[in-house]
Amino acid sequence: MAVGVRRTTLTDVARRAGISRMTVYRRFPDVAALIQALMTRAFSSVLSDAVAANAHLPTVRERLASGAADGVVRLSEDPLFLRLLDVDPELFLPYLVQRHGAFQHVVLDVLGALLAQGMEEGSVRRTDPAALAAALELCLRGWVIAARADDPDGLRARATQELRPILEGALR
Repeated sequence: MAVGVRRTTLTDVARRAGISRMTVYRRFPDVAALIQALMTRAFSSVLSDAVAANAHLPTVRERLASGAADGVVRLSEDPLFLRLLDVDPELFLPYLVQRHGAFQHVVLDVLGALLAQGMEEGSVRRTDPAALAAALELCLRGWVIAARADDPDGLRARATQELRPILEGALR
C-alpha cells in the first residue's frame, strides 16, 4: 500500500513479507489476484464485525437494517479501503460497472440468508430474497464508494443517520 498496486510486484511483496517469491507465486499468479484476496478477506471481516455488533437486536429486520448501516460506515472508514481509494481508485471501477467481485458475492450471500430468515420470522416482507439482496447491495455500494466525496456541510453524516430508517422501511 506504500506505493500503490500498479507499482507493486509479487517480488516486492515476498521481500517485505520475508518469504520466498515462489511461496507467493504458488498462492497468487499476480498482484491483482493478491489484492483481490486481500480486499475480500479484509472487507469480509468488516462485514462480519458489523453483523456481530448488531446481533443483540430483537428482529432480523432490525439486525439487518442496523448491521447494513453500520457495515457501510465501517467499510467507508476502513483504512485499507480508504488507502485503495486514495492510491488506486480505478481498482474499484470494474466492480461498479462490469461485474461482482468475491466480496460482493459474500455480501449478497449474507444479505440473502438474513432476508430469508427475516421473511420466515415475519419481520421482513415476503419477496424474492435474492432480488432484494441485490437491490440492497446496489444501494449500499453507492454509499460506500462515496466515502471520499466532498462533504463540506456534513451532509453525509446526517444522511447516514437516515440510512437505517430507509432500510427498515424497505424491508417492512
